[in-house]
Amino acid sequence: MESIAVAHEPSLMSADLLRGRLDVNIESSSFPPQSLFGFAERRNPKRAFLFVSRVLGRHIPARPSLMVESFEDLAAKIPADLPGPVLVIGMAETAVGLGAGVHRAYSSTRPDTMYIVSTRHPLGTGLFARFEEEHSHASAHLVHLPLDPVIREMMLNARSVVLCDDEASTGKTFINLHRALVDAGLSKVERVVTCVLTDWSAGSVRAAMGPTVEQVSLLQGSYTFTEDKNAPLPEMPDVGAVAIGDWPLIPANDWGRLGVLRVEDTLAPGIQIKPGECVLVVGTSEFVWRPFLLAERLEQAGADVHFSSTSRSPIALGHAIDHALSFSDNYGLGIPNFLYNVRPGQFDRVLICTETPAHSVPAELIQALGAEVIVDAQ
Repeated sequence: MESIAVAHEPSLMSADLLRGRLDVNIESSSFPPQSLFGFAERRNPKRAFLFVSRVLGRHIPARPSLMVESFEDLAAKIPADLPGPVLVIGMAETAVGLGAGVHRAYSSTRPDTMYIVSTRHPLGTGLFARFEEEHSHASAHLVHLPLDPVIREMMLNARSVVLCDDEASTGKTFINLHRALVDAGLSKVERVVTCVLTDWSAGSVRAAMGPTVEQVSLLQGSYTFTEDKNAPLPEMPDVGAVAIGDWPLIPANDWGRLGVLRVEDTLAPGIQIKPGECVLVVGTSEFVWRPFLLAERLEQAGADVHFSSTSRSPIALGHAIDHALSFSDNYGLGIPNFLYNVRPGQFDRVLICTETPAHSVPAELIQALGAEVIVDAQ
């Protein structure tokens, strides 16, 4: 992805969806807009449209090196002089890997920076805050209180927070999260930074929360959606579970839900690949950062690697989504999960990474992709 100068002339893009027309006005972008995102349609009566990132490694497989470029570019836009400690928060489920990547890049020069994610998986430990992503297919988010006393003190004494998501449409979720953090006791926060790949919110977070807020992104623009009032509403699968499933998570295997300063690359340490081998590494739901580190390692070793992840987000076929696999989740919640834009036979080798037992990964997914399962056993 070749970086370009910030665009000075606004450009227009649009998509005709089943439920209306989406028009976007791109005001500035660090990269060619078509290399950053595409359009899709949600199977969600609350919001019809979706901006699908091409550099996130979630709905469209992406090369790890391309993802790192976006992490580092975003981190470079975050003010270097934020008062510390700095708390970076990644939004479940789509942006937990993005937030981790931004945190890794930013914390390389700021050791007083910690990372935590919102989650839809209760851990059975202390809950710090809960907030709503109102337009989402799964609106409730949980933020747990770190167990490690050092990390907990960093979080409770944070003077700056960086809120990471893949995109901002209205900014309301960031506003809800910030309010929940303050209500829960983050009373020392002086600066807030929203950090997204594509920002369509037209400065709404800063307008709502004041001049201590800064909004950084790879692309800035605005959108209008003209709804077809006669279009039928889709039936949305029930994917909103916020519960402990049949395979409860082990807090000791933490990569962000309980707060971290760094995450080690521990998956499949002895794995061997052939130079040029076409490999897909698949994260599962929120478990994406350690799988990403594996994908990054394999790419650096000479494989032709892409990274993607399963998702509970129901998206219709069309536009940026040209293929979908559907299967049951691997947490034992009994909800459908999806893997987008991955076709059987497309890759020489598929590695599905999981924080739940190997037999929890649906057999039909393994069979369809001829996949190997890699379990987080740290």
